[in-house]
Amino acid sequence: MDEAPVTIFVCVSCRRSLGDAEESFDQPGRGLVDTLQARMRDGGHTSVTVTPVDCLAVCKRPCTVALAGADKWTYLIGDLDPNSHAEEIVAAALSFAASENGIVPWRERPNSFRKGVIARVPPISA
Repeated sequence: MDEAPVTIFVCVSCRRSLGDAEESFDQPGRGLVDTLQARMRDGGHTSVTVTPVDCLAVCKRPCTVALAGADKWTYLIGDLDPNSHAEEIVAAALSFAASENGIVPWRERPNSFRKGVIARVPPISA
């Protein structure tokens, strides 16, 4: 099946605590955008676009991404680690792109996506 164009939206404003001090945090989405863009480019996956967004309103579950495509269900996934989950995000995005309606069977989803699902939103055409 041909891959339909999809977008991985990555929250770049989420803060992940690195310690007790209020100023001790990082913003893992910023690095994740660069990593995913490089992997998509290097893998020749032109059907998947990686787009940074200022907020996906899931601040308590950083790092958060959304997978979206025309006439597909949209998935919002949190609790991702840019270092250990980048390959899983790429694999999930490619499965999502190859699916007819965006629904990837639960068993075929990477473990981080099984545990991290925050929401599944129907397509506007539904």
